[in-house]
Amino acid sequence: MAVKTYQPGEQYQYPLIIKKLLKTPLINSPDREIVYSDRNRYTYVKFKERIAKLANCLAKAGVSPGDTVAVFDYDSHRYLECFFAIPMMGAVLQTVNWRLSADQISYTVNHAGAGIIIINSDFLPILESIRKDLNTVKSVIIVDEDARRPETTLNPIGEYEELLKNESSSYDFEDLNENTKATTFYTTGTTGDPKGVYFSHRQLVLHTLAVAVATGSFNTIGSLRSNDVYMPMTPMFHVHAWGFPYVATLLGLKQVYPGQYEPEKLLRLIQKENVTYSHCVPTILQMLLTCPAIKEVDLSNWKVTIGGARLPKGLAKAARDIGVEIHAGYGMSETGPVMSTAVLKEHMLDWGEDEQLDIIIKTGKPIPLAEIEVADPDDNILPHDGQSSGEVIMRSPWLTERYYKSPEKSAELWRSGWLHSGDVGYIDEDNYLQITDRIKDVIKSGGEWISSLDLENLMSQHEAILESAAIGVPDDKWGERPLMIIALKSEYKEKTTAEDLKHFMEGFASAGKIPKYGIPDKYVFVDSIPKTSVGKLDKKVLRKNYGGG
Repeated sequence: MAVKTYQPGEQYQYPLIIKKLLKTPLINSPDREIVYSDRNRYTYVKFKERIAKLANCLAKAGVSPGDTVAVFDYDSHRYLECFFAIPMMGAVLQTVNWRLSADQISYTVNHAGAGIIIINSDFLPILESIRKDLNTVKSVIIVDEDARRPETTLNPIGEYEELLKNESSSYDFEDLNENTKATTFYTTGTTGDPKGVYFSHRQLVLHTLAVAVATGSFNTIGSLRSNDVYMPMTPMFHVHAWGFPYVATLLGLKQVYPGQYEPEKLLRLIQKENVTYSHCVPTILQMLLTCPAIKEVDLSNWKVTIGGARLPKGLAKAARDIGVEIHAGYGMSETGPVMSTAVLKEHMLDWGEDEQLDIIIKTGKPIPLAEIEVADPDDNILPHDGQSSGEVIMRSPWLTERYYKSPEKSAELWRSGWLHSGDVGYIDEDNYLQITDRIKDVIKSGGEWISSLDLENLMSQHEAILESAAIGVPDDKWGERPLMIIALKSEYKEKTTAEDLKHFMEGFASAGKIPKYGIPDKYVFVDSIPKTSVGKLDKKVLRKNYGGG
């Protein structure tokens, strides 16, 4: 790399690029560990060296600035290395959701134009099945944790660890234009092909700084500080694991990456590595709270941010009852993602338990540099009165500029200078946002709107409920009526009836929590509720299966 010659008095134009995030941990905590399950651990000094080795390996494989590298892997130290090495080279990291269908995976890799794939051997059958359909992929690097040489027709360059062994531990990462594209991934909707979003170095750095300020600077719950131990339980392929690996690295935290999400293993790692901070969707937390092994684990030092779906009050109370410090947050794939957190304001720290629960399950108040409003159909901003409901619209420096190669969908996303979320909600006098539904999930009964999220939240407070989902089903008189799909805790099966649950919901109507017309008429009992590839309730499948009432 040619070194720029500066003239006397000429200022260095400091770019907001990902490589700058590595400076601070190497100064403050170079010997702190990054841990991968029960398999691997090394220091930040070694992490820096491995980033350089990976960059050298990819450069030899022909990766140049602007090229896209797709990654299929579990949450691991390798994925963290890819979070840094690939964009620091000026290339683009594509985080592939391996839970999608084979056709969707093929579409996303082709659409992103990935030229090289780094893939865990567990996912080779997927890649084998679609290899003939991949138009841009030229080479493959295999990750094989058991040092085997799996049989494959893909003719790989080599195995990840073996390739890194032979590379130099130094690489001259150039200063990039901070607006250089750094990452891309795909979000799935209810119809059509997955939509590509992408983010620049500048956007990711600003998001990292804003989340670090939001979680570490205020006198409130859910803090993330340099002495915390971080373990994600949101897949790293999903919106950069909500951006927290970048935050954790900047702060020089001990980081623990669990690999596959197995309840007993997650609980064991929390205990063994003294994990104090995680984030996940409600279904993952529910999975842990119902795991028998939880009885042997002390979770009183564990802080958890819940996103991806509404945090039910019943689940929040169950977590708090065993000492977990919990709160909700909000964002979307399109927002990079974090936009709000439901942490308490200082004067709320002295409130009673039930009052605090009502705050921490909200969608939250904006983090620094994020702006959130609700608007009517003409994009007029509505007052923060806790009642005026409209579409949630947002601004911040890190929102995706547009959907990749999709001008029509981009025009729907951005209007009047605001990103339109497709979520419906209101903002109260304390500036906390509460999302009441997705626009497409609102139940319209007799001309009135009923929030499916409100129904699910209230139902979660019944002692027998493991999880629940509300959808609208056709009704000759009212147009639509709410239907509740219920999964019961094992000890309550055969003991809880639809009449019990309807009576329970009538109690909330009597207390003014929901209108009488919002009480569901029908209740369907199931063993489990379908989930999307990122663990959310799959309303699309539920409407298909039960939408006829």
